Amino acid sequence: MAKDVPLHDPSALAKFGNLDVIAKLIVEGYMIGQHKSPFKGTSVEFVEHRQYYPGDEIRHIDWRAYGKTGKYYIKEYEEETNLRAYLFLDCSGSMSYGESTLSKFAYAKQLAAAFTYLLHAQRDAIGLLTFDEKIRERIDPGTSQKNFQQIMKVLEDCKPAGETSLGKIFNSAIPTLKRRSLIIIFSDLFDNIEALKQAIQLFKRNRHEVMLFQILAPEEEEFPFSKPTQFRSLEQNRNRILVDPHRLRSIYLTQFAEFQKNLTELCGHSRYDFASMKTTTPYGQALGNYLDARTRFSSHASAR
Repeated sequence: MAKDVPLHDPSALAKFGNLDVIAKLIVEGYMIGQHKSPFKGTSVEFVEHRQYYPGDEIRHIDWRAYGKTGKYYIKEYEEETNLRAYLFLDCSGSMSYGESTLSKFAYAKQLAAAFTYLLHAQRDAIGLLTFDEKIRERIDPGTSQKNFQQIMKVLEDCKPAGETSLGKIFNSAIPTLKRRSLIIIFSDLFDNIEALKQAIQLFKRNRHEVMLFQILAPEEEEFPFSKPTQFRSLEQNRNRILVDPHRLRSIYLTQFAEFQKNLTELCGHSRYDFASMKTTTPYGQALGNYLDARTRFSSHASAR
């Protein structure tokens, strides 16, 4: 089914219907794409394992074997300990931006739905937290079908609006996370770098694992504007300004590069996974980053 779906094109995927359908296409298409060549040879090390094939339940994958070999194997006699994960989705107005592609918010929603589908298939406990200037919706982690459907409904219905303060939101949410969890954040991460630093350090002090997916529109990274352009705030509608892009471009790109450098260094110092993704980036890149991180998180959890 997934072979005829343009998995490399997020905008095209958005036309395939509801989020649960899109999520299934993304995950199953990605997993099939990882196994185009048949596995050759076996090893004594994997005597109780076999190669993963499309159609196998993802929850039976041995993540430690994947960490050693880069290939997926199925545990036939032992199941992996469940993971506890929260998805944090930024629903602020800045996420509604989309010029040449689908909006950052639409991209983030589809990506969050794909993660929900993948985690549910693994029988991991999934929770969701949506926010703008305050927490909008919160679903605590669970493994049931009802929990999965509730998350998908919230993702389907939510729309971007309002301002946000990531540092404030993270600082208010972290004390309510009663158990050590994997926190997966989908946001453009546009906020004061010091506020972000304090919040990320608080995640670390509470021993949470964190993955940050920064979602950007191509125009935000490249600033391709050439004609006099009116820029308006997507979080404060009355803020509008007419500028000459030629004069602004150099300043903007310098400040953007500095922000990205600080953000990358901040995540690196905290040893958190960070990926900056444009709305044209295939979702498989994010899934691959997650699967690599899952190996490390499982190892840390088992060592507790």
